Amino acid sequence: MAPLIEVRNLRYRYPDGTPALRGIDFQLSGGETVILLGRNGSGKTTFVLHLNGLLQGEGEIRVCGLSMEKRNLREIRRRIGVVFQEADEQLFMPTVIEDVAYGPLNLGNTPLQARETALCTLKDTGLEGCRDKAPYHLSAGEKRRAALAGVLAMRPDILILDEPTTSLDPPGQTDLVRLLAALPQAKIITTHDTGLARALGGRAVFFEDGKIVAEGGVEELIHRFDWEPHHHWSNSARSTGDR
Repeated sequence: MAPLIEVRNLRYRYPDGTPALRGIDFQLSGGETVILLGRNGSGKTTFVLHLNGLLQGEGEIRVCGLSMEKRNLREIRRRIGVVFQEADEQLFMPTVIEDVAYGPLNLGNTPLQARETALCTLKDTGLEGCRDKAPYHLSAGEKRRAALAGVLAMRPDILILDEPTTSLDPPGQTDLVRLLAALPQAKIITTHDTGLARALGGRAVFFEDGKIVAEGGVEELIHRFDWEPHHHWSNSARSTGDR
């Protein structure tokens, strides 16, 4: 079965000429969750921004069989949903339901279809009670789920989440882990949170100086690089996430 994402020899330099990615090879299979580990500045976020064409380097990227070319970007961006580290960057409509319906409307849904999709997605993410609220009135955890709901309403095949537990308190982190564990999409998650990595990931890759220097099980890489845990998720959360 062909991988959902296939990357070969991806290279990228910042505008000042500094190399950011130095020949990345990577694959993501259907239903898989891959954790990207590594220090700040190691290339993780730069890498994932290439996967829906927000950055363009040298090398080959294929998403669901589509090459990363301008003519394919609209379809690639429909298939890959990206949840950024700062939820406020993705919440811009007057109410939560309008925000979640925005993507389906852009895909050509009627206003009624878009609203129905948004309502279903808000229910799935536990935010149906917040549908008429302004996004800036939400808690940090609610904002993160609202940003995720806006992505899920597009019915993507793949989810990319950049440091999803940033700014969340422990209950918010636990709620988010349970929600992510229940989602069927293949996932790529960048994180420093080894508790999150253990709860959700089966495979991990470790970035260092713009290269993938190791690949293996989450636990293996945590120990190999002395990547100490920050949180400990419950056994129930881990069991639902290990897929």
